[in-house]
Amino acid sequence: MGLGAAWALADRLEDTFYVPLDHAAIRYYQEPSDPVARLQKRLEGGQTKLDFVPKWGYLTTLLRELDISIDSQVLVFSKSSIQTAHISPRTPRAIYFNDDVALGYVQGGDVLELSALDPRLGIILYSLDVEQSAKPQFSRRDDCLRCHQGPVTMGIPGILVSSLHPRTDDLRDVHGSSFMTDHRTSFKDRWGGWYVTGTHGSATHLGNNVALVDPLQPGGRGGPETQNLTSLQGMFDTSRYPAPTSDIVALLTLEHQTHMANLFVRIGWDVRIAEYDGKTDDATRKQLLFEIDEMVDYMLFAGEEPLKAPVTGVSTFTKTFPQRGPRDSKGRSLRDFDLQTRLFRYPFSYMIYDAAFDALPDMAKERVYRRLLDILTGKERGEAYARLSAGDRRAILEILRETKPGLPAGWGRAASPQ
Repeated sequence: MGLGAAWALADRLEDTFYVPLDHAAIRYYQEPSDPVARLQKRLEGGQTKLDFVPKWGYLTTLLRELDISIDSQVLVFSKSSIQTAHISPRTPRAIYFNDDVALGYVQGGDVLELSALDPRLGIILYSLDVEQSAKPQFSRRDDCLRCHQGPVTMGIPGILVSSLHPRTDDLRDVHGSSFMTDHRTSFKDRWGGWYVTGTHGSATHLGNNVALVDPLQPGGRGGPETQNLTSLQGMFDTSRYPAPTSDIVALLTLEHQTHMANLFVRIGWDVRIAEYDGKTDDATRKQLLFEIDEMVDYMLFAGEEPLKAPVTGVSTFTKTFPQRGPRDSKGRSLRDFDLQTRLFRYPFSYMIYDAAFDALPDMAKERVYRRLLDILTGKERGEAYARLSAGDRRAILEILRETKPGLPAGWGRAASPQ
């Protein structure tokens, strides 16, 4: 399958109907079992509690309870939240994340904002009042779906990273435009409206350009002063955040992860709906197989924008993130970074370990494993996989054999590529 097809899935799904949330195969509004829902049950059962800290309120204890590292902090100053009145270049919104939960903190805001990945229901949105309470209660925020379910999320409740683009010379383009980004997006088009700390050589991005959000005089691309920043001191009061950084490696990771999670949800829902409705015709099956194959390509970083210069973060994220996943007997992990020419040393998504992948219908997982094995053993050598060397394929195959439970029996017998 050619590189031209790498974006075909998202393009096609953007033009289709929204997935019906009340479909009998989905029932999105049923009680979820995501990490936030499980934390609420522990609070109600008295197994844990949320400490209220004077400076941070519930923020730091909530990060601890949800196992989210502070060094994952990224900062966005474009107005992309339900609390837009409180967000500005002087008071950016902080986002913290792990594989299944993202938490948003807004200075002077009324709530903490959370999104959590439920293995079957997909992304569930919550808020928690910042005021101290004897019984902290997470509120499900389905009203947020007016922004979190749309073409940019492939028609399902999803999460996203967006970049604000500078305005053009067209006088009608007053405020610029916002577009979604992931690991396929050109580096030069990323992170408009975000702070970015870290070095990246001669490659340029749109981050740290606060003029982008000026409604009267929206700026163009920033100059050298917006690039390769290792400190945000002087741009705003960083002491009002648990960390002083908006780490470039965390941003790169979050971009990959958000679209990966949305693909798991959309494809899982499409397969379940087709099976429930008894759609067994050739056209439906062909469509589903196409979607699944495109998901495999994304998992393999097909179409990834190469790094044109080495990238170095300034927080401990580059060290702590690889520690969060399994390693094989040679000490290798899918979470190991490369950061020289690409994001990961072994270009295959660590999200295969997520419960959302394991919850995919059997038909989808079987197709993923069958196609993946063909690619990793060298049977499939299409243009989309030209950047996968024999060493890459062999390493990914060996890592998955040792670290991913539930692989089909054929994986143990398959020969590694030479």
